[in-house]
Amino acid sequence: MTTVNLKDFYPWYTHDEYIEVSEKVAEELYTSRRREAAHAERVRYNKAYYSLDCDDGIEYSACLHEPSPQELMDRKELFFRLWNALNSLPEIQGRRVDAHLILGKSYRQIAREEGVDKSAVRCSVKCGIERMKKYLRKNY
Repeated sequence: MTTVNLKDFYPWYTHDEYIEVSEKVAEELYTSRRREAAHAERVRYNKAYYSLDCDDGIEYSACLHEPSPQELMDRKELFFRLWNALNSLPEIQGRRVDAHLILGKSYRQIAREEGVDKSAVRCSVKCGIERMKKYLRKNY
């Protein structure tokens, strides 16, 4: 058993309060204090005193504005148009365009999953994008 002073670890203790804890708990308390000191030193060294990802969102909202109802409707309309253009493609081509553009998969990954050549996937995706452009020009 090890004796620790709670005042050293918790700021709400205003006077010395000694308790006995196991070696494991004492080591964890000291490790936590060292981690906090190392973090404070990194912040000081890098002059990183301000953060834009606070919980209340004030800083975040100052950087990015909330979209207006009109902007939300425009986004919804754009999403609807793109969704219709994607659904106008044949099944295989649509699946490949979706995997590449939306899911972010590489041509090689798609080809491996489908058991086809990478060049076939690349050609299919490019042709699919062209067909989507034509669909959007024609219908909107």
